[in-house]
Amino acid sequence: MTAAKRGGVDVVFLGDSITDGWHWDTGGRRIWEKTFAPRHAANLGIGYDRIQNVLWRVENGELDGISPRWVVLLIGTNNTGNEDEGKPRNTTPEIVAGISNLVQRIETRLPRAKIILFGIFPRGEKNDPIREQVKAVNAGISKLANEKIKFMDIGDKFLTTDGVLPRELFPDLLHPNEKGYQIWADALVPALDETMK
Repeated sequence: MTAAKRGGVDVVFLGDSITDGWHWDTGGRRIWEKTFAPRHAANLGIGYDRIQNVLWRVENGELDGISPRWVVLLIGTNNTGNEDEGKPRNTTPEIVAGISNLVQRIETRLPRAKIILFGIFPRGEKNDPIREQVKAVNAGISKLANEKIKFMDIGDKFLTTDGVLPRELFPDLLHPNEKGYQIWADALVPALDETMK
């Protein structure tokens, strides 16, 4: 039984391993326990998930029986870049369309919830072409923002002034460590507290 199924959930986090990392000792566990657990949050992040995996979970009952005030969504990094054969996993328009569809499905399942949609976090080296795809995706999904959807792109908070993603925050240049999760929490908490007072 997931935390969501136990009920009493005010905030649901959906995503891939970066979201799942709130559970990790090397990631955000301590921050989660002091910051989000008291806010009755449930973490439904699963490693390796792509947009289509989260969509499947949403459409097959993962959100049934709960009525959170907020859904925190960070997804798409595993749809960017290339497969081993050098072919793109997904094009930028496909990723934007996939996230847009996922957001609509979440709204259908949880019509009373507001959604905080995060832009995909920066990854890789400064000159990695994936950085440009991430920027383009984030520009596309930023247009989803409305009175129920808050778009937040906090990528610049992780980067140095010259665009380097420091290993002191993202040791593998993909997953944040505790310092990186603290930056994410510091950006997210005010957005949650706006409507949870």
